[in-house]
Amino acid sequence: MKRIVIVNAGPRKGWNTDTLLKSAAQGLEKAGAEVIWFDLFRLEKYTGCISCFGCKKEKFKGHCICKDGLTPVLDAIREADGLIIGSPNYLSQLTASFRALYERLIFQNLTYNRETPCCNERMIPVLLIMTSNAPDMMYQEMMESYRQTFGRFIGPCEVFVSGDTLQLKDYNSTDWKWTLFDPEAKKKRHETVFPKECEEVEQIAYRMAGGE
Repeated sequence: MKRIVIVNAGPRKGWNTDTLLKSAAQGLEKAGAEVIWFDLFRLEKYTGCISCFGCKKEKFKGHCICKDGLTPVLDAIREADGLIIGSPNYLSQLTASFRALYERLIFQNLTYNRETPCCNERMIPVLLIMTSNAPDMMYQEMMESYRQTFGRFIGPCEVFVSGDTLQLKDYNSTDWKWTLFDPEAKKKRHETVFPKECEEVEQIAYRMAGGE
């Protein structure tokens, strides 16, 4: 049985990122995989990389030695057969929680050795999901950079972007004065396009877990 780690780097339960990741989990389970789920916003306190260089010492090679809320996540990924990470887009980047994990995950495998720049000898497939209220095509360059870095240090990476997402149940509420968006268009996309994206993510995860 394959063990796949899913990491939710978004804070909102039941919304876009969480929903897509749950669709991925369904695909994994249909393929017979074990799902190990982490919510970064609900872990014990943690930080990004503190640049202690402990992971550069030979005896700790490939292991972040900083012990905090991210330690069980990093340990689980190291033993997993696949990794799925989802994050919303905040201010044209992925969340700070994602970045903390990303720094710790990638840097522990970076050797500063010209001959063998990566010490990770157990590459696994990665699916990186981003949700955004902006159109799908806006962040291609950023996501391609992430795809390449994951590919070099963790394993072959596929990127999935769900854009123009629904952020609120009611854009017309008097609590909000958001004139930038078309509420009806947002709702229509959420009802017609987003379910298809969930199905697509489910199929990607199914294949990651060995389903045919």
